Amino acid sequence: MSDAELTATEAARWALRAGLPLESARHAEVAAAANHIHAVVRTLRELDFGETQPATHTVEGDAPDVSL
Repeated sequence: MSDAELTATEAARWALRAGLPLESARHAEVAAAANHIHAVVRTLRELDFGETQPATHTVEGDAPDVSL
């Protein structure tokens, strides 16, 4: 992933390529949302979880789900 922010024109082009044509009024909003998501993902990738084990999920009354 590039560190360059997605422009409104690029967002429209990528949406169209994915089969999701956008109204021109939405190009900037979609680009802003995509840039925000990219920033969050970039931050998450920088986190060092070290030896942290994966979390388990349990449903009340069921046995713990420890499958991977």
